[in-house]
Amino acid sequence: MRRKDREITDKNRILEILQTAKILHLGLFDEGYPYVVPLHYGFTCGEEGAVTFYMHGAREGHKLDLIRKDPHVCIELECDVEEESGGDVPCAYGSFYASVIARGTAEILEDPEEKAKGLKCLMLTQTGREFEISPKMAMAVAVIRVKVDELTAKSKAKQ
Repeated sequence: MRRKDREITDKNRILEILQTAKILHLGLFDEGYPYVVPLHYGFTCGEEGAVTFYMHGAREGHKLDLIRKDPHVCIELECDVEEESGGDVPCAYGSFYASVIARGTAEILEDPEEKAKGLKCLMLTQTGREFEISPKMAMAVAVIRVKVDELTAKSKAKQ
């Protein structure tokens, strides 16, 4: 990370960012070009701090085809975005923000119980509510799980 002064290492602050942002951008390999798609998500954080993301979508489509070809992905999400005024100096403008970038391996879940678990996690992250999701309901959609290998977070907060 180039701007060490903006790096966030506090686990609780990172979890706060993950809870606050509601859309993640999933980056995939698409032959010679990156393919980035915005998605709703859920996440879990294990005891050792390992983060796992869950996303859902149609049971077939381009992103699933790309994951099958190459499961290595990049995730980006941000929150608390606000313009920082530079007044009459264009180069003095900027943004306040908090962001997370993660790299990991995506898996398209097949097991109905695992899919339901991922969807419950997604709904909790998105709504703050716990829902019952049956394996039968889960089979109507594709569920993607990304186990994170590395994660960085940074912020430029208002003073």
